[in-house]
Amino acid sequence: MLLNTRQRQELVNYLLASKGQQNNPADSPCDIPETYRVQAAIEESFTEIRMGDLYFCQEQRLVCMGEQVIELTAKEFDILALLITHPKRVFTYELIMELVWNEDHSYYSRKAVNNHVSNLRKKLKIAPDSPDYIKSVVGVGYKFEVP
Repeated sequence: MLLNTRQRQELVNYLLASKGQQNNPADSPCDIPETYRVQAAIEESFTEIRMGDLYFCQEQRLVCMGEQVIELTAKEFDILALLITHPKRVFTYELIMELVWNEDHSYYSRKAVNNHVSNLRKKLKIAPDSPDYIKSVVGVGYKFEVP
């Protein structure tokens, strides 16, 4: 219990890796249950991002502008999560489709991504003077940028 969550997880990973390299599983010094690994993941801190009035928490699937909670669909949230966790990086339409839909981009058109991003922009723009966080890179895709 003297180890923090990250250190415990590294120890668990090390022991599991060394267990996998042993020829005889009966020689294993310890058997770490799967529930401990899940518990260690649960104890990790939230992925929270604050930029001006925008608040994003990945684990709670929560997005707020000021004090207002923004209701997003699953795809809208996943697109925002991809963009906001990699600010200034340009994601092509095809890459967004692969990472968010987890399917080959040839099954969908760019219009599917455009529609979701358009809806996401509208929801994040709660006031006329609110900044546009999602920028278009014409003919390529989108990126998240703090104005």
